[in-house]
Amino acid sequence: MAKKKRVWPDWWNWEIKISSDMQKRLLKRDFTEIELRRMMEHATNFREDYKEGRWIIDTRFRRSAWQVIVEPLPDETKLEVITAYEVTDD
Repeated sequence: MAKKKRVWPDWWNWEIKISSDMQKRLLKRDFTEIELRRMMEHATNFREDYKEGRWIIDTRFRRSAWQVIVEPLPDETKLEVITAYEVTDD
């Protein structure tokens, strides 16, 4: 039997806004805004973060698992990317 297709929330299709903290981390984590957007395009799952109003997006990048933290901004109809990091087994 085929897996049930994931239904994404409306905010998933909103324009992406990159937070200033995320802008700083791009260079440190060795990827570009374009690569970040590609990670978002290939996301596999989402779930609520511990911080209210934020969500964890599961994705892959360079053959590794990554998580992207986002926060929908309904007043702006934008999805702000707060941070992104590689998931390690530690």
